[in-house]
Amino acid sequence: MAPLDGGQIKRSRASLIGGAAVAVGVFALWLAIARELAADGTGAALLGAIVSSLIGLWIWRADL
Repeated sequence: MAPLDGGQIKRSRASLIGGAAVAVGVFALWLAIARELAADGTGAALLGAIVSSLIGLWIWRADL
């Protein structure tokens, strides 16, 4: 008995928008925590951008 959709993972527009929203939220929290820890600078912001992008990509690809 095979699934009707062929077993493929669906990636809808809502999942893409959700992933982008999560990435923006993670980046904002990253910057706020970095500022509280006195680690605000371009290095911390760049690392936060990379981490938040990867989390947003994971949310989109996993269709969470």
